[in-house]
Amino acid sequence: MNATRVAIVAILGSSVIFGALMYYQLVYAGYVELTATEIGEIQLISIISGDPEPLLLENVKGIDSVVDGVRLSSSVSYRACFMTQQSQAKLIEAYVIMNDAVPLTAPPWFDCFDARAIGQSLEDGVATAFMSQENITFGVDRVVAVLPNGYGFVWHQLNSCGNAVFSGDPTPDHCPDLPEDF
Repeated sequence: MNATRVAIVAILGSSVIFGALMYYQLVYAGYVELTATEIGEIQLISIISGDPEPLLLENVKGIDSVVDGVRLSSSVSYRACFMTQQSQAKLIEAYVIMNDAVPLTAPPWFDCFDARAIGQSLEDGVATAFMSQENITFGVDRVVAVLPNGYGFVWHQLNSCGNAVFSGDPTPDHCPDLPEDF
């Protein structure tokens, strides 16, 4: 083997190794499974009072990119799945509905959260999305979607304030002040 072939093999080999490492970091190492205690209450905003009220939950699973209080990735990495005995019809009557909800994909190993299926259910009017918490961190809302069978899903998504800041545009008037450490 001449020096050129050795260099080509070394470059290709290191590219494959670093590509595999990057894939692992994005799909596995960047997320931590959360316990029900770490997830805490999942709340919806009451139409009547405007205050958050907890949902009655079972079989809660979640992931996020926070390890020992340090965020490893973006604020929109949070995902959760749950089951509730509260009917979708009662939830629709009592809580603030969110019309522009778009679930973000989760790592393939977190199999209870299929963003495409959830998104299709929202588009078809089968699932209903609710506002859980506005500006959970600046520019990011927590969204909850519930299916008629009681299965529910939670994710974080950018709101108009976050979209403006990350696009480099001025924030709309209704946005809270930008945090100093942002």
